[in-house]
Amino acid sequence: MEIFLSALETLWRLDVILALLVGAVGGVIIGAIPGVGPAVAIAILLPATFSMEPIVGLTLLLGIYGASMYGGAIPAILINTPGTPVNALTTYDGHAMTRQGQAGRALSLAYSASFFGGIFSVICLVTLSPYIAKVAPLFGSRDILMAALLGMILVIIAHRGKTFAAGMLVFFGMFLDTVGMESVRYTKRFTFDQSWLLSGFDLIVVLLGLFALSQAFVLLVGRDRKTQVASVSGKLFSGMAELFRYKRVAVCSSSFGVIMGIIPGVGEFLAQFFSYTLAQNLSKEPQRFGHGSPEGLIASESANNAVPAAAMIPLLALGIPGEALTAMMLSVFYVHSIIPGPALFQTQPDFLVTLYLCLFLVNILVLVVLMMTTNTLLKVINVPGRFLGACILVLSFVGVYSLRNSIIDCAVCAVFGLIGYILKRLKLPLVPIILGMVLGGIMEQRFRASLARIETPLDFINRPVSGTIFAIIIIALIAHGVALIRARNKRLLNPGI
Repeated sequence: MEIFLSALETLWRLDVILALLVGAVGGVIIGAIPGVGPAVAIAILLPATFSMEPIVGLTLLLGIYGASMYGGAIPAILINTPGTPVNALTTYDGHAMTRQGQAGRALSLAYSASFFGGIFSVICLVTLSPYIAKVAPLFGSRDILMAALLGMILVIIAHRGKTFAAGMLVFFGMFLDTVGMESVRYTKRFTFDQSWLLSGFDLIVVLLGLFALSQAFVLLVGRDRKTQVASVSGKLFSGMAELFRYKRVAVCSSSFGVIMGIIPGVGEFLAQFFSYTLAQNLSKEPQRFGHGSPEGLIASESANNAVPAAAMIPLLALGIPGEALTAMMLSVFYVHSIIPGPALFQTQPDFLVTLYLCLFLVNILVLVVLMMTTNTLLKVINVPGRFLGACILVLSFVGVYSLRNSIIDCAVCAVFGLIGYILKRLKLPLVPIILGMVLGGIMEQRFRASLARIETPLDFINRPVSGTIFAIIIIALIAHGVALIRARNKRLLNPGI
């Protein structure tokens, strides 16, 4: 009880309340603008959060992360253009309902499903926390090494059809993390006698380049387009009542979101895909999916909004980020000397409880904002893309320069911006590079710490936890191999597919 009261006291601080409001409102606006997305916004804001207290900075970033999923449904439903990439499936049934004159109903259902998914995942996070606190101390260096390796492998095999490219990009990220002066024996690695490489590649500089600058380049070279968006009429609160008619779909889809959020390297896309497919298979009217099915819309929105809170589970328990956005948040912990992992649950339970309460409040605030201001938010859909690109460009360089007042950092950021732009044009993923940098660093640290107890390679997996994780790795690789063989055989049998 004392911890809860301490968390409430922190929650009522002015800076925390402002972070909640800015994160909720700002995230909705960012999600509603096609072409921006939470990764760009978080990358730009990340340098500013280093001067804030950890709970304030994390509340702001998590608010933007979660709220953008809500906001991304608005253009997906009204103009068939997802505000964020994870709202792509929302266009299938959401825009179909708009064409049928049910835009208000579609938005109401999307908001309600998003709220249910968000609250459901926070409840799961809070419920699982005591068990995580008990299990987490069992993880030694070898166990976390294996967990990081599992995350890296799942990142690679999650990119179906681009597995080889994802693998190469992960290794590229790992290579970037090795550049500079290593911290144990202070040997120079891949510096080529260049003094500016001694400190290595800063994760924030790389993040801003790959995500923010690359998107700025995409927007600057693209064309501005004007879309007519009619005002939405109807009772937006009515979706809550309708959601209960499809409670089985909402619960199953939110559960998928939680599971996929916990598994490193998976995230919203697979959560949406599985939940949408399951909802269609269990539906009494599967033929309506893609043509205005309320169940399809609920499955999509509840699944993707259940991921953000669930993605915090491996981050808080093991210090292992599941995807790029939680990797960005990991740096906020490190800057303030808060190390996520087993000890965090014993040493700073009040911090964790405050974080849980903030996640609850963010979802409530976002729902209220959307219900009250949807028609006002429609104006941001038509913000010119080139204007957005110019703003992102300026803010990115300001953020990079503020880190260390270094022009070299700005140049490095620009180079990674070009790399990100090229990868986007080639339709290759950016996330593996970031996770390669983060997980590669974790693996190197844990590998060094494990060596004192290692006599043979089998010693890496002779503990119950590390052995179990290794078995999961083998099963994942075999399953992926079987899927590839089946896909290859299917193509051979049906060359026209």
